Amino acid sequence: MREKRVKFRNSEDVENFVNAAGQCDFDIDIMYDHIYIDAKSFLGVLGLGLRKELTVHYFGENAKFENTLNNYAVA
Repeated sequence: MREKRVKFRNSEDVENFVNAAGQCDFDIDIMYDHIYIDAKSFLGVLGLGLRKELTVHYFGENAKFENTLNNYAVA
């Protein structure tokens, strides 16, 4: 399992992230507090809220997804 902290500024960021996640053949989850959401669900991710630091857990490798993920990574 790999983990990265991200923050989305607007719904377009969420849409880009979910589209990239949807192209992966492995599980990707987003966690905030103790709530886990499937990262391939636009409404689920958006429902966690914008401008919050979220933790992405992913269980595989995909260069395109990781490039997208890096766009929203928190230092």
